[in-house]
Amino acid sequence: MDMETVKLSQIVEKLVPELSSFLTERELDISIVLRDGLSVLEPEDAVEIVQQSILEQQRNACLQ
Repeated sequence: MDMETVKLSQIVEKLVPELSSFLTERELDISIVLRDGLSVLEPEDAVEIVQQSILEQQRNACLQ
């Protein structure tokens, strides 16, 4: 396993750049740990990561 930590912005820029305008700077700055690294991600994976990251940010905002 080749774990890699990247910013959400790196994932978006590489795989789904059309989503970048829908994300805030705070969301784009989220650190994501990828089990197998960035090189093996597919666009579908990137969309799922973006969705989960947004949900997590919203959950944290509600708890504060």
